[in-house]
Amino acid sequence: MKIILKRKIIFIFLAVFFLAIGFGSFSQKVYSDEDVTNAQKKLEKTEAELEKEQKDLQQSQANLSVTQSQINTTASLLDKTETEISRKEQELENLKNKIELNKKILTAYAQEMYFSDQEVFGGLSFTNQNFGEYFQNFDQVLNAKEKLLVIFEEIKKDKDYAETVKKELAEKKEEHKELLAEKQSQKNAIVSDIAETKLTISQLQAKMAKLRSTLSSFLGSSYSMDDVVDAVKYADKKTGVRKEFLFAMLDKETDLGRFTGGCYYDKGSNPVKKHMKEADKTEFLKLMDELGYGKNDKKLSCWPGYGYGGAMGIAQFMPSTWIGYKSSIASITGNKPANPWRLEDGVMGMALKLKKAGADNKSKEHYATKVYYCGGPSSPYWNNKCEAYADTVVSWSKGYDDYF
Repeated sequence: MKIILKRKIIFIFLAVFFLAIGFGSFSQKVYSDEDVTNAQKKLEKTEAELEKEQKDLQQSQANLSVTQSQINTTASLLDKTETEISRKEQELENLKNKIELNKKILTAYAQEMYFSDQEVFGGLSFTNQNFGEYFQNFDQVLNAKEKLLVIFEEIKKDKDYAETVKKELAEKKEEHKELLAEKQSQKNAIVSDIAETKLTISQLQAKMAKLRSTLSSFLGSSYSMDDVVDAVKYADKKTGVRKEFLFAMLDKETDLGRFTGGCYYDKGSNPVKKHMKEADKTEFLKLMDELGYGKNDKKLSCWPGYGYGGAMGIAQFMPSTWIGYKSSIASITGNKPANPWRLEDGVMGMALKLKKAGADNKSKEHYATKVYYCGGPSSPYWNNKCEAYADTVVSWSKGYDDYF
């Protein structure tokens, strides 16, 4: 979100900057077509750089997803370690009890051995009992000693095991502390980044409002943000195309209706009609006559160096395309004839065209954007320029979710 907003700020700032340098004062209209063309080329170059940044953002988001998965795995490992530590502590307690029991048994065997020794050797020296009884007592002494040796061996094994468990437990506790510290560090970094992002968003929103106001004064636009929002919401209601998506499309096409073209039909050093289809020329002249405009009263999009120039109005429709939608637009808005430079009509036309391409279904917005920009899969730019354009619009639409 942060990078998207920054991209939008940079884009708008450059637009204002180049317009200010190239055009001079808009109120006096002191500028040339060459200035406009140069400014557009610089803006297109900047936009290409920004689209690269957008791809970098997508990669960063993918990396973030991987990192989050690793954090979840670490948390699960910590839980398992806690359980294992508790289990081993219980094992140590049980082992301690076993050692104490064996000590008592050892004491009893030691006493038995002592008294048996006394009885055997005392009998050999001072009594007249037969040798069978002596050997019987002697066997008892040997048995006691063997039992004692077994107990000694068990205690040794128990002690070795206890030491091993203690060592493992100490290592587990240390690992636990390290993992816990690492997780806390990650958490602190994320919390800090969230706080920074919220602050940056707030600052950028204030800056955007100021830049939009400045840009409006340069372009002489009469559209307020409230007007734009109302037009987008109305089109959403009538067509089912999401307002967030429409807002992003409008933002991408004409900077929310502020810049609808920089070149004239047949005047200036590079008139648009040189780069228009014959059908578009014919429909444009008919439309201008119908709306009561002279052929050079409204600016059209300049030729970008490929394809065609001459897109009109808020939604940047080519004249022959507009003709196919104007009746539907007029029947919804009530504006007859529909005017591509009127905000309400332009946004409605955009929504209708997008809906025709399937954009009333959110899952098809990306495809519909490519159709809107390039016409269809037969376009030679379908897999590069059209794809990048659609990626940008869909990404920006996510940024407008919170706005609405």
